Amino acid sequence: MSETSAPEKVVIVGGVAGGMSTATRLRRLSESTQITVFERGGEVSFANCGLPYHVGGVIPHRSSLVLQTPGALKNRFNIDVHVRTEVTSIDRESKTVSVRETETGHEYTAAYDVLVLSPGSSPIKPPLPGVEKSYVLWNLDDMDRMMERAETAQSAVVVGGGFIGLEVAENLVHRGMSVTLVEALPQLMPLLDVEMAWLLVERAEVNGVQVRLSEKVDEVTDNGVTLASGDAIDADMVVMAVGAKPNLELARDAGLEIGPAGGIAVDDNHRSSDPHIWAVGDAAEKKRDSGAGMIPLAGLANRHGRYAADAIMGIPTRNTPAHGTSIVGFFGVAAASTGYNERVLREQGRAMRIIHAHPIDHAGYYPDAAQLAMKLIVDPDTDLILGAQVVGDDGVDKRIDVIATAMQAGMTATDLIDLELAYAPQFGSAKDPVNMLGYINDNRVAGQQTLQWHEVADHQAEGWRVLDVRTPFENSRGQIPGAELYELDTIRERLDELRGSKVIVHCRVGQRSHTAASILRQEGIEVKNLDGGYLTWQLGTRATEHLTQEASSR
Repeated sequence: MSETSAPEKVVIVGGVAGGMSTATRLRRLSESTQITVFERGGEVSFANCGLPYHVGGVIPHRSSLVLQTPGALKNRFNIDVHVRTEVTSIDRESKTVSVRETETGHEYTAAYDVLVLSPGSSPIKPPLPGVEKSYVLWNLDDMDRMMERAETAQSAVVVGGGFIGLEVAENLVHRGMSVTLVEALPQLMPLLDVEMAWLLVERAEVNGVQVRLSEKVDEVTDNGVTLASGDAIDADMVVMAVGAKPNLELARDAGLEIGPAGGIAVDDNHRSSDPHIWAVGDAAEKKRDSGAGMIPLAGLANRHGRYAADAIMGIPTRNTPAHGTSIVGFFGVAAASTGYNERVLREQGRAMRIIHAHPIDHAGYYPDAAQLAMKLIVDPDTDLILGAQVVGDDGVDKRIDVIATAMQAGMTATDLIDLELAYAPQFGSAKDPVNMLGYINDNRVAGQQTLQWHEVADHQAEGWRVLDVRTPFENSRGQIPGAELYELDTIRERLDELRGSKVIVHCRVGQRSHTAASILRQEGIEVKNLDGGYLTWQLGTRATEHLTQEASSR
């Protein structure tokens, strides 16, 4: 690349992940370019994902969250950074932006050859009476306000059960506060499916957090909140964590194209509909396997910032589909996902093969082995992985990262069998949980018939018998209504009792019932294996029964 191909002036609107990765990459590619960053917040580069953990004291020092200062960026990268400075409009014809210093009110214009929009997103505050009394957690200023109130507060209502809602709820508990978590949806963490998300509800309640699902807040009062159901929840402080909206005002006012997913439309080089304007971060649409999407994740913002800088400098770039791989920690349990969940795929009308598994994170004979809940969603025509979810106490990040990597590489679900993953008893198993998903999928490809947890009752109504192939002791601790005990080790002796029947077999997690299904199938008995076994059925039915019980009590 020749220095003469570099633009003379680049203006970047917004810092943090997208804006600062663009700025620093541009500087590494060109020493001659004048780079100016305008950030309306108080910090241009801070660890926003760490904010809840400073509130809870897990990260003790506020300074740990500040990654770069304007002075440091000037000294090392010769980048001019202006904080608490807002870009109020774009004049595309003159290639200038209007700027206002928020503390002094001083206004001026700045010219650009290239403009990069990284305006991020803002927390949603729904139009409720009294909502101005609530707190949000989006930047360091928000964190400071929340911590000041938390110094004297004894109780809190957290509205919203996504990433920030869960993390804030946990960290307020760490501060010794009584917390109620209110979520309008029938589950926590909407990126998960309901049977996978139920583990988070159980973990919340074990740690003293009261969870109210399918509940909407009608009003924020001086004493807490009033719900649409009429219930009032008393609390010293209310935190709104109901999501975020992309900051599109600048782009809209400038006439830039807004895409079908509701963000700034960009091409594969992250260039907007104006050839002189690029867009990255939360406000820009992301390429997905099926169309565009909005995925507000720091990893993508950093990557796309780098690629935007390359494109600005004339370097060939690539724009691979984003899968939205993410993870959240909540009182020791981790919940991770990548790709699409079952609910979204059904809304899209997509065909899918669903696999549940509950392996342990490392060899069972080694101390402290923990069970995982895993869900893999596969395209039945191509065998490509459409999405995955993993929930558990240990080993969750490793497994979701392996699956996300396999998806990025275009591997099929059956290919998971052949992944050679590190094994020692304290780290994994000879057949890693990811390998196990591949084996189960291979069985499905070979023709093994299964059904999902929510299909059992309908099958029973059609005359299917449910056989529990666990031990009598396991059966005594809980069973599917109407199930008959047919212990695996004695099932061959009772085949005559089953001939002419259509049967569903289940064990705890699906492995023993796979063996039972193989025996019955070879004997000419029509059989389906309950995917994920009793454990998946139990998680799904507990989640749905919980909602029914809550509705009847209101």
